[in-house]
Amino acid sequence: MRIISGNYKGRAITPNKSFNARPTTDFAKESLFNILNNNFDYKTLDVLDLFTGTGSISYEFASRGANFVTCVDISYKNIEFIRKTAEDLQLNIKPVKANVFGFLNYCKKTFNIIFADPPYELNKIDTLPNLILEKKLLKNNGWLIVEHSAKTDLSSCIGFFDKRVYGKVNFSFIKYSE
Repeated sequence: MRIISGNYKGRAITPNKSFNARPTTDFAKESLFNILNNNFDYKTLDVLDLFTGTGSISYEFASRGANFVTCVDISYKNIEFIRKTAEDLQLNIKPVKANVFGFLNYCKKTFNIIFADPPYELNKIDTLPNLILEKKLLKNNGWLIVEHSAKTDLSSCIGFFDKRVYGKVNFSFIKYSE
């Protein structure tokens, strides 16, 4: 896994072999950030990375100069790896060990972008967009991006505006507007 762009472009991030996560492929990540490059100024962004795993997406936002990145995962091992990596690279990332659904229920902050990469087999993927909109966690014109398998269809969600497919990786885009 590597950071594609920004201050740490090309930097390899290597979790140990026992790490249990499925990082977004470099091809899909590069395609996603090409879309984001045309729609956002990273320096103004507050980002929430849910089901962060290795932290790959968080590192990418932080490397590109995001104002602040919060990443959430239930695994202590994942959060400690991200904490150490962010500290070593001096990245503005706050790792939080929590159940994502619990975190969303008590979170009071709002974000410009929320990226969610839940386990593809998670039964509640389709409830994420409504929960995030209900809790008003997106700023006006903020985006929720959900990575999922081809089996998941989020096109009926309020604010859905696009879906992109990169190999086995699917991204659904949902926009919040007041």
